[in-house]
Amino acid sequence: MRELVAETRLTTDDVVAPLFVREGIDAPQPISSLPGVVQHSLASLETEVADLIALGVRGVVLFGVPLSKDPVGSGAFDPNGIVQVALRRLRERFDDRIVLMADLCVDEYTSHGHCGIVDDKGRVDNDATLEVYVKAALAQARAGVHVVAPSGMMDGQVAAIRAELDGGGFNDIAIMGYSAKYASALYGPFRDAVDVQISGGGNRKGYQQDWRNTREAMTEVAADIEQGADIVMVKPALAYLDIIAAVRAATNLPVAAYHVSGEYAMLKAAAANGWIDHDTVAVEHLTAIKRAGADFILTYLARWFAESAD
Repeated sequence: MRELVAETRLTTDDVVAPLFVREGIDAPQPISSLPGVVQHSLASLETEVADLIALGVRGVVLFGVPLSKDPVGSGAFDPNGIVQVALRRLRERFDDRIVLMADLCVDEYTSHGHCGIVDDKGRVDNDATLEVYVKAALAQARAGVHVVAPSGMMDGQVAAIRAELDGGGFNDIAIMGYSAKYASALYGPFRDAVDVQISGGGNRKGYQQDWRNTREAMTEVAADIEQGADIVMVKPALAYLDIIAAVRAATNLPVAAYHVSGEYAMLKAAAANGWIDHDTVAVEHLTAIKRAGADFILTYLARWFAESAD
C-alpha cells in the first residue's frame, strides 16, 4: 500500500554523476575526504562512464584537475586542457548515449583558487572573468559537450556564454546555470578533489550567495532565466530544500540540485562509525531533494544508487 500511494519516486534517471579527471596520471587516485570517489585518469574515466551507461545513469558532469595552474586559469579554455581532451574522447566513444556536462569555471585552474580573474587588490574582476568564461564555453563546445555549467556566479555569465555559443554556431548546447549557489562551508572535500586552495585564506563571499538569504537567490535565478539558461541549479541541496521548492514554484524550467561533497562526506563518516544506516539515509536524503522539486540531482552517490536500484 505504501508503494502504491507514494508521492515521490526516485529512479536512476534522476541522478547525474560528478566525475573528476586529472591530467598526467595513469591510474585513479582516491580522494581521502570523499570515500569511494577518485580522480580519474583519462582511461579510467572512459571505463567509469561506460559502467554508468550500463547502469542506466543519464548524465555526468566533468571537473578537471590540471598539471599546472596560472593566474587566468588558461587550462579551462585550452583546446588541450584536460576536460576538453576528456570530452573529445567520451564523445567519440559514446556520442549521445549519455549527457556530457562540464563545469565551466576557472577555480580548478587558477593559481589563486578564485573563480575568476583577480585584480591587484585581490578582488575578482567580474567583466574580465566573463571574457575567460566565453572562451571556455567555446572550447568545451568544440570538444563535444552537451551542457555547459557555469558555476562561478559572475553577473551576466549566462548571457555572455549564450551569445558566444550562438555566435559560434553552437545554439544547440544547453546552459545549466549554477543560479543559486551559496557561499557554503560544505564544499571542503570538493576543494580537496580539485586541489584548490583560495589564496591568503580567502573566501568567495564576494560572488557566492549569503546563506541567510532567500530573495537574493530568487533574484539570481530570475536573472539566469532571463539571460537564457536552459536549466537552473540550487547548490548545496539538503540545507537549501526551501530554496529548491521556491525555485520549482517560480519556473517551469528544469531544476537541478547539487548534493555536494560535504553532504556526501558527512553521510559516509556517520555510516563508517555505525551511527546511521548508510543505504536508508542516502535514499532518504536524495528523495528529499527530489520531493522539494529537483528534476535531477548531481550526487557522488550516483553510481551506488544505480547499482542499488539495479
